[in-house]
Order: sequence, then C-alpha cells, then structure tokens
Amino acid sequence: MVVALKKEQMLDIAEDAVDFALKKGADEAEAFAYQGLTTTVVIERGQIARSTRIVDRGLGIRAIIKKAIGFSYTNVLRSKAAVEETILKALSSAKASKPDEEWRGLPAKKQLKSVENTYDHKIVELHSEDLVKAASLMLDAAEKVDKRVFPVEGGVGASYLSRAIANSNGVAAFDHGTIIECSLATLGQEAGEVTPICFEFNVERKYAIDPEWVGKEAARLAVSALKAKKIETKSTNVIFSQFALQDLLYFTLINAVKAYYVQRDQSAFKGKIGEKVASENVTIHDDGLFQGGIRTWEFDGEGVPQQKTLVIERGVLRNFLYDNYTAKKEGKESTGNATRAGYLSTPNVEATNFHMISGKKSPEELIGEVDDGLLVYSLQGAHSSNPASGEFSVVATPAWKIENGKIAYATRGTMLAGNIFQLLKNISELANNERKIGQLVAPWVLVENVRVIGK
Repeated sequence: MVVALKKEQMLDIAEDAVDFALKKGADEAEAFAYQGLTTTVVIERGQIARSTRIVDRGLGIRAIIKKAIGFSYTNVLRSKAAVEETILKALSSAKASKPDEEWRGLPAKKQLKSVENTYDHKIVELHSEDLVKAASLMLDAAEKVDKRVFPVEGGVGASYLSRAIANSNGVAAFDHGTIIECSLATLGQEAGEVTPICFEFNVERKYAIDPEWVGKEAARLAVSALKAKKIETKSTNVIFSQFALQDLLYFTLINAVKAYYVQRDQSAFKGKIGEKVASENVTIHDDGLFQGGIRTWEFDGEGVPQQKTLVIERGVLRNFLYDNYTAKKEGKESTGNATRAGYLSTPNVEATNFHMISGKKSPEELIGEVDDGLLVYSLQGAHSSNPASGEFSVVATPAWKIENGKIAYATRGTMLAGNIFQLLKNISELANNERKIGQLVAPWVLVENVRVIGK
C-alpha cells in the first residue's frame, strides 16, 4: 500500500530546496511539492475493464538570478541528491536565460483563509473494491432504464492530493484535499439509428456521489436523443446546460478576464472595467474558497491565498484575474489565480471556481417559458472559438427542440454560431439547478436570439 507523504515531510522538502538554491547563488527561489494518489476503475464497452493506481509525486523549482528565471522539476522526492541536482539545473537555466525586466519578485507571505468541504478521510480509505461496487451500481442503473441504451465508457475515480510551497520571501504553506467522481457515456440504438454520445457525471470533494443517478440520467438522455430530426435555420431561444456553457465559456469569456490575455491585447474586455458587458441577470465571482469547489484550495500555485473575486456584477465588468507576475506589472495584488500543472510547470493565470450566480426558476419552469427554441446539453468544436473576438461556431449535440414549453424531439445536424460577448448580453433567465462542471459553477441559462443553423 502506498503511504502518502505527510505535511511535515513535504514542507521540509520545499523549504530545504529553497535554502539550497539560495546557498548556490539564487537571488530568489521557490519550491512547489505535489503528490497525487489516484485509484480508478475503468468502464469500456459496457463492462468494468480494469482498475489502476497512479502515484504522482514531484518538485518544481524556480530560481531567479538578476531577474532571469530558471525552472526545473523532478519526480524523485525521497532522494536528496536528485532534488539538489534539480535545483542546480534551475540555476543553470536562470544563468542561461535573458533577464525579464518586468519581474518584480516572488510573492510575500500572507495569512491564509480556511476552506470547507475539500477533504474527506472516507475517500482516502476507499479501496478499488469500493470503486468497482460504485461502477457496477452505475452500469446496472443505466441498463435497467431501456434495452436500447449501450454504455460506451466511463468509470469511478478517487484521489488524495496534497501540495506544499516555500519561497525565499517567507512563504511556507501546505494543503491537502480529496476528489471522487463517477461518469458514464452512453449511446441509444434503434432500427439502425445511433444517437450522439450522451454523458453524465458526478464529482465531489467529499464522499457524496450518486452513481445510480449518473447511470439513470446518462441512459435517459440517450433514449431521449433517439428519433432525431433536422430543424430549420433561424435565430431562436436556446437553453444551455452547464456542460455546453463550460465548453463555450472556457475558450472565450474565461480567457477574456485573465490579466495575461488583457495585457497582451488579446481580450475584448481590455479597458472595459466599469462598463456593461453582459445582461443584468449575470453576476459572476471567481471563488477560490467556494465550499466543496473542485478548484478550492487555501493557496494558489505561488502560495498566495485564494480568494473570492467579483468579476461581473449585474452585467458590469468589475475585475480581472491575476497571478503574482501579471499583478505586479500593474502595481496590483494577485487575486490568487496562479495555477500549475502539478509540479511540471511554472504558474500561469487561470480561473478557480468560476461561479455564475443562479436564478430562482426550476429547469422545468425555464423550459416552460420557451415557445420555440432549443435545449443544448453539449457542444463540439468550442476549442476553435476566437478568444479575442468571441466568435464561435459549434455543433450542438445532443440537443432537443422545445415547442410550446415542452421538449418535443431530439435534433441532429444542428450548429450554433455567434459571438460570446453578445450572447452574454442576451441571457434573459437563469435556473436554480447549480452544478460544478470543470471550472464552472453555474445553472442552466436561457439566451435569446441565438443563431441556429440546421442542415
């Protein structure tokens, strides 16, 4: 059985690395230690295929010499020689690099705030047999819905994650957390017709997933996607589910509020703080302290306390998101939005829990308000959206036609085209069914006058 490194061990590794880097000539130094222990049960072609256990540990070092930054990493934490060799590589990298005149130093130490519902010892104590049982429940639930449903792939996974950071300005912090998730992708098949992939999942920081609901819902979506019809091209009302919204916003709006893009003239929001950029129904916080948030931590990838930042207030743009580097370029404070790919990379600006405040209406009430429109669950091609202009052209699949306030039938060959920044201004209603999907925490949203292209 793999034993997790404890708080004291990880902090000692990070602090010793910083001390060694300074002794070897660094003006500033930072060490980020990470460990992830993950157990996963994989579903393939309707069956539980295998169980895997992944242990990922490592240390990333930033060394700064005369404003030149060097970086190196190792996945061998228990060897003092390996860690010291990595530090020397970071120093060599700094010496070989050009000085960055925009560099204003590593972050200073600040008081951290506590976070809630991000760690559950029950998840740490789970065995692969427990995950197999959950996966079986999910599969059984899907298969009982309808014989026309075929589970394609999915799985159940449980992780323990921890990280420690230290730097030469006195930062020394440790945090740990857990994540458990289950997912299932299905197809509906009948008389030669095959539906698009229909996907459902549940992810939590505490042991509170519902695999049976995931199985039933993934199957229900597949059945409802059968007997799809083509629709006409026109501008109409569209309800976006959280999956579709996450696909669309990740490559457009979220990038537009990152200081990295703003400072490089790649954001349509540059110079628009205080201006109306969305419907009055839209209020968004980037909340790094969100209870049970998938990206909730006490500190970001540089040891800066994560925080709740008001991004859009009743349609008005209020703030951008900063890491330490982009903030100091403008004489500001970091908003705690430095993110790393574990120990493998230097920090960059990223959203934490991008929280769109919910409305009061149920999903059924939202659908009931639409005389003619679409319900879109997922999108394909959102990655090709233009982050600077906000232009997008995507395939809506699966999607359903709404007529007279009710779901009428599934659609096929349907595309959506438009501009995300105009779309934000056309949000007329938000439901009350808030969910966590990737970085996004949001409900369904109803958007007017969306260009729908039939085939």
